[in-house]
Amino acid sequence: MKALISVFIVLATTAGFAQQAPNRSKPPTLGPAPQLTLPPIQKRTLSNGVGVWIVEAHKVPLVQVNLLVQAGSGDDPAGKFGVASLTAAMLDEGAGSRSALQIADDVEFLGADLGTSSSFDASAVRLNVPAARLAAALPIMADVALRPTFPQAELDRLRQERLTTLLQARDDAAQVAPLAFGRVVFGGTHRYGTSAMGTQATLKAFTTADLRSFHSAMYQPSAATLVVVGDIRTDAVLPLLEKQFGGWKAAAGTPRTQVALAPQLTQTQVSIVDMPGSEQSQVRIGWVGVPRSTPDYFALQVLNTILGGSFTSRLNQNLREKNQYSYGASSRFDMRLSAGPFFAGAGIQTDKTADALREFFNELNAIGKPVSAEELTKAKNYIALGFPSEFETIQDLASHIEEMIVYKLPDDYFARYVANIQAVTADAVQKAAATYIQPGKFAVVVAGDRKAIETGVRGLNLGTVRVLTVDEAIGS
Repeated sequence: MKALISVFIVLATTAGFAQQAPNRSKPPTLGPAPQLTLPPIQKRTLSNGVGVWIVEAHKVPLVQVNLLVQAGSGDDPAGKFGVASLTAAMLDEGAGSRSALQIADDVEFLGADLGTSSSFDASAVRLNVPAARLAAALPIMADVALRPTFPQAELDRLRQERLTTLLQARDDAAQVAPLAFGRVVFGGTHRYGTSAMGTQATLKAFTTADLRSFHSAMYQPSAATLVVVGDIRTDAVLPLLEKQFGGWKAAAGTPRTQVALAPQLTQTQVSIVDMPGSEQSQVRIGWVGVPRSTPDYFALQVLNTILGGSFTSRLNQNLREKNQYSYGASSRFDMRLSAGPFFAGAGIQTDKTADALREFFNELNAIGKPVSAEELTKAKNYIALGFPSEFETIQDLASHIEEMIVYKLPDDYFARYVANIQAVTADAVQKAAATYIQPGKFAVVVAGDRKAIETGVRGLNLGTVRVLTVDEAIGS
């Protein structure tokens, strides 16, 4: 997990854009999507109120146990952005009577995998273990989740790793652009305007007391759910969970407050982040999107698949396949408990920056027109046919159950997912596009070599243009 920290800064703010291998073969004719049949979820409760959601799956002798805590970076107090992320990262750096190395050794001895993570909406401790070793592994997991020791030496090490990551990011346009975009769209004081990792200033200031305080306040039994998927029997696993987690007592917690809805943009503003000598221009275009609870969720999935959510999407076909300005262009609605960003973007050949921006806006404007029946069917089948692959492993299933818990989705949500996608009409797509994609109000962020791109960008007359240093664009 710690090895992935170098990419975390991008993923925590807005999604990156994968470079996809070319595939110019004609897509196969798509038939009816297969029905997804999921095993039932058995819901129980421990004596202290911790919910337990269990799915028995006996094909492979493995068990996935996730402790989901509904507290994440969206719960960071003002002035302490990054504390939720750092708290989660520190959980397995020392817990109970074990050091970080002892935790790693004991987990490895059991043939298990134990990790921690945090997003804007939740945090989790996840254990994957052979079924025969579950009873031996659960005490380690419980220590990590409930009794972290937050050693000073480990905090100093992780802090330095993250500061180094932030420092390195300042020289990489692919990481500067999403950070700058978040700050432009949401502002420096809004939680979504800063990476989940926090800033140099907050990271330098954190103490072990800050982490203990966040853990004590937010990691509460009332905010926790255990998700268990795999080769277990419900009546056999419940006593094991009760023994390790049933004694978790509530402390004086902090009530959760939802991240405020950010004010929407009202006119196009162009920000050039000057990065002399940058090999590419990194472009992000968009504004405040929608929360995960939006009633237009399924229409937006189809809409975005057509616009920029697949290899054959309009953006990718235009900027990559037709014009060869980019290795890959895409778009995304990043839905959270509160409205996250909608953005389109790509890494662009520097001398084609203005041309690429023109094509971006051509596609963003065109998506508001009616889509053809063929394009609509193709997009719906693309989603429907790929959906079952999201449930191939017990980890996949546990992850989707977490999604149900965090966003309060009904029990039959995923069983009905494909049917809801197939029910999306062309009118619904057009209405969603008109509501949520209004290019005349979008923020445009271009991180690249100002001397090479400024004249062309200004010549497009998209809106007011301002030039920012990296410090001004992403803060400190």
